[in-house]
Amino acid sequence: MANEAEQNKENVKAFYDLAFNQKQPEEAVKRYMGSYYRQHNPNAGDGPEPFIGFVKWLTGANPQLRVEFKRLIAEGDLVVVHSHNIPIAGTRGKAVIDIFRLENGKIVEHWDVVQEVPETAKNDNTMF
Repeated sequence: MANEAEQNKENVKAFYDLAFNQKQPEEAVKRYMGSYYRQHNPNAGDGPEPFIGFVKWLTGANPQLRVEFKRLIAEGDLVVVHSHNIPIAGTRGKAVIDIFRLENGKIVEHWDVVQEVPETAKNDNTMF
């Protein structure tokens, strides 16, 4: 089971990196998405085509977008990604938690929570 969890983490990271950092969402879908894709982000539809369209819209609006992976955690068929999404180099960006569900090593479901990184905080711990 641990090997499956590790492989799922590798697949999710490769999917996310290929889609957003390398700006190849079609290839990411081809390699890593399952036979269906259920989306829980209210700004994107179900299925591969809406995912591709969402990534193209986001990376088109933010051509310098960079995702920095901070943590990947896997349990069973779920992989959680904690990342720092930086739309323009030198900006604070957003802290993002994504949850992916996989079947047979392929991504079939996604949830996310996004929070702006504030200019100041009441502690010195950072969001990462």
